[in-house]
Amino acid sequence: MIMSNSQPTKKPLEYYQWRGYQCAYEFHPSSSEISADIPLLLIHPIGVGLSRRFWYRFCEKWQGYNNPIYSPDLLGCGESDKPAVAYQITDWAEQLQCLIETVIKQPVILLAQGALLPVAIVLSKTYPESVRGIVLSGPPAWRVMTEASSPTKQRLLWNLFFDTPAGRLFWNYACREQFLQSFSIKQLFAEAKDVDREWLDLLAIGSKDPKSRYAVFSFLAGFWRQDYTQDMANLTQPTLVVFGDKASSISRSGKSETVDKRGKFYEEGWKKAKSIVIPGRNVLPYEKTESFIKVTHDFVRNIN
Repeated sequence: MIMSNSQPTKKPLEYYQWRGYQCAYEFHPSSSEISADIPLLLIHPIGVGLSRRFWYRFCEKWQGYNNPIYSPDLLGCGESDKPAVAYQITDWAEQLQCLIETVIKQPVILLAQGALLPVAIVLSKTYPESVRGIVLSGPPAWRVMTEASSPTKQRLLWNLFFDTPAGRLFWNYACREQFLQSFSIKQLFAEAKDVDREWLDLLAIGSKDPKSRYAVFSFLAGFWRQDYTQDMANLTQPTLVVFGDKASSISRSGKSETVDKRGKFYEEGWKKAKSIVIPGRNVLPYEKTESFIKVTHDFVRNIN
């Protein structure tokens, strides 16, 4: 595969230890030399080839603002360790709390992409003193977040398919550029032209390590699918919920929700949530970076 010449600006990787695992992150300092506002902690989506690199356009264009950025690789992704285990939402939430306690050492504003919303929920619920605010980019349909999937089904998917030689074959198929391009056009981006060379190269680089499949398979098995109704209702942190005007749902149970309905559900079911719609579909920090930054900055400025 020929990689494009336009690659994201590389920041030196830094590391910390959690439960004996090495976890990687990038640090993007504040634009101010005097003082900085509340740090942003980015939670990248889980998928073939995805890691902290998902946020590179956001990080590059968040310049001139006073909030430093911490962009970590979740365990099983990017340059973090990749044990061959079934990952749970609590694992990733605890990993990020360790980053907050040992590296950041002050409360943060969480930015969570898509279905990694449960990580933000668990972290904010378990360690409320660590989270000052939450920004949700393209979260799942409300019904998806309030209907638990069967634990038996989750275990069967993992044991009989994903954690088997069949899972390795599926991984090889899913890493093909043709599949990734088609999936991105059908499920993620509002416009096919935005599925560009940079995006495909990003996925190709991230999927080179076959050990990254365990995090993806944990997600596909549905270990994150719980009923979060009460947890969301009890969170006290101010929350901005950002939807694309062409937002869609991969899950069957969420396909009937319009964007307006989805926003209303989140505002009514979340104690301090405000929803907003911008152009785009499901990967707003990448496909509509400037629009996403604008609404995020307005929200963050009020918390600062």
